[in-house]
Amino acid sequence: MSTTISSGSKPDVSRGMRFTGAAANYLDERTSVSGAVKELGRKIFPDHWSFMLGEVALYSFIVILLSGTFLTFFFDPSMTEVDYEGSYLPLKGIEMSVAYHSSLDISFDIRGGLLMRQVHHWAALLFVASIGLHMLRVFFTGAFRKPRELNWIIGFVLFILAMAEGFTGYSLPDDLLSGNGLRIIDGMIKAFPVIGVWTSYLFFGNEFPGTDVIPRLYVLHIMLLPAILIASLAIHMVLLVVNKHTQFAGPGRTNDNVVGSPVLPVFAAKAGGFFFLVFGAIMLIASLFTINPIWNYGPYDPSPVSAGTQPDWYIGFADGALRLIPPGWEFILFGNTWSMNILTPTIFLGVFIVLVAIYPFIEAWITGDKREHHIADRPRNAPTRTAIGAAGVTFYAVLWAAASSDLIATHFKLTIEGVITALQVLFFLAPVAAFMIAKRTCLALQRKDREIALHGYESGRIVRLPGGEYVEVHEQLEDAERWRLLDFEEYKPLVVRPNDKGRITVGTRMRAGFSRWFFEDRVMPVDQKELEYAKH
Repeated sequence: MSTTISSGSKPDVSRGMRFTGAAANYLDERTSVSGAVKELGRKIFPDHWSFMLGEVALYSFIVILLSGTFLTFFFDPSMTEVDYEGSYLPLKGIEMSVAYHSSLDISFDIRGGLLMRQVHHWAALLFVASIGLHMLRVFFTGAFRKPRELNWIIGFVLFILAMAEGFTGYSLPDDLLSGNGLRIIDGMIKAFPVIGVWTSYLFFGNEFPGTDVIPRLYVLHIMLLPAILIASLAIHMVLLVVNKHTQFAGPGRTNDNVVGSPVLPVFAAKAGGFFFLVFGAIMLIASLFTINPIWNYGPYDPSPVSAGTQPDWYIGFADGALRLIPPGWEFILFGNTWSMNILTPTIFLGVFIVLVAIYPFIEAWITGDKREHHIADRPRNAPTRTAIGAAGVTFYAVLWAAASSDLIATHFKLTIEGVITALQVLFFLAPVAAFMIAKRTCLALQRKDREIALHGYESGRIVRLPGGEYVEVHEQLEDAERWRLLDFEEYKPLVVRPNDKGRITVGTRMRAGFSRWFFEDRVMPVDQKELEYAKH
């Protein structure tokens, strides 16, 4: 039995289409949004797995906002002392702050509260991690070059804000673990002469722990920092659209085009599906793995100092820097105590953060390159930059490990002094070793690419020549593969030349010296003559 539809009849879907069209027309007549939607819908985004790191950061931030909204309904940021009368029996009758009491209520007495707490915490960790990995991708591929220097700075500000947002949220429950973290911050603030003590009093509302710190952290956590984060994220996305997306080298890909999928409908569909994958992964992790079990720590008490009180991983580098400084770096000057064992790592980390933020401008000054770059580098084709990144990651890893020096000592039955001494040595030697190894590796990979481009892959097939010689037959590359290996720019060390007045300035000498350090060790790319000779 079959049914037919006459040519004069219309399917039912037309009603929905008419409604959608009418709604779109109504909205466009009042907002003129069609032009923006059309422009955005035609935007092309290239396909590469590394570009998904930024999407993971965006989607985890959305999860943070959703779960944080739920928690806001039940959390009470008050430091008033009360007796616990909730469901968790080991803490029954214990005096604690209202903030800690409400955190326990969320965990044990509110349906879905513990799950939302863990979703919020795991999403925050993923947010910071994905931003960090995204920025490493941008750094190693040179995607920070003109015209994206400002977007690099905005992305770095997002990373710092994410860490600040995480720390303020981590401190809100007012448990013993978060209180110890706040105590470290209090010590770092007080280390600054003259202004340190007064700043601490203003922040904590009195002598540590004060009476106002939790409400103030709460305002920072749910209002000020999220507002700045959302604004920075919006600017970041706008600049991403304005500047076009970077892409890796390949046939048909130039600085003037982008090869990929349009936003509507292809990329939007992929992004929507990926969001639910990220959301599902966070929910699964939060359901199976406990994080920040505040009921095990108890309410904050400033009298005990506990071992094993590590902060969240992204703050670990600051804690590690404090642990690596030898004791006794204090002196009195002008009637003030200068605690250099705290000031030194604080200033050092501040300088490190500033250098990371302005690195695009440093490299642009060294190279003198003022062109726009929309083709991403392969890390091996920028050996010095890659080596700098490897040294920076190693430097961060040593400080990160130092934050757990006590746990390393107890778990592996070592002395804490031995662990600290080993990490102090690694602090100086490990970044240098990472730099040298990474640079040599990149140059070796460049030489391998050059050999493959000229002679092809080793096929494993051995043939005997008429003269009796045995040789291996190489398989030649396809043009698309060869393009990927050869399409990169060669920078040469700058030559010192006098200016219009016939002088060679100190700045010129410095720039030439850095340029020589950057580009003196390099592998010459294959030119057309070599390719033609290799074919014959």
